Amino acid sequence: MSIQGGCLCGTVRYECSKPALLQFSCHCHDCQRSTGAAYAPVAFFPAESVLISGKVRYFQSFGGSGKTVSRGFCPGCGSQLFGLVDVLPALISVRAGTFDNPAIFQPKANLFVSHAAPWNHIDHALATFLRNAPQGGQSS
Repeated sequence: MSIQGGCLCGTVRYECSKPALLQFSCHCHDCQRSTGAAYAPVAFFPAESVLISGKVRYFQSFGGSGKTVSRGFCPGCGSQLFGLVDVLPALISVRAGTFDNPAIFQPKANLFVSHAAPWNHIDHALATFLRNAPQGGQSS
């Protein structure tokens, strides 16, 4: 099963040929600011399984680990699409809202709920972590 998606203007498209290894909602302040929303719904795929067409621009910042996080977006419409995280170098994250079929996103956890907006509803049926999950804690 392949997962396809793209940006708002259609200039950047992608196809993931393998299933997601991790799926979660991140409520950290950086994800809130970069998405303009309460959290970032992300799915991590093996990097070699994601084919990207179109130009992507990356903005780098430092995550809670002190390591680099590069957020990829369409330079035309600004849609945030991808994340490259130095602590998971073999993976690429894809923002679930950019999937052609966003219903296939199945989050398994909520991360950084200590940073969650007070007006955001947290699904406590999922694994919930005040900060980052322990190694392997957010796997699908």
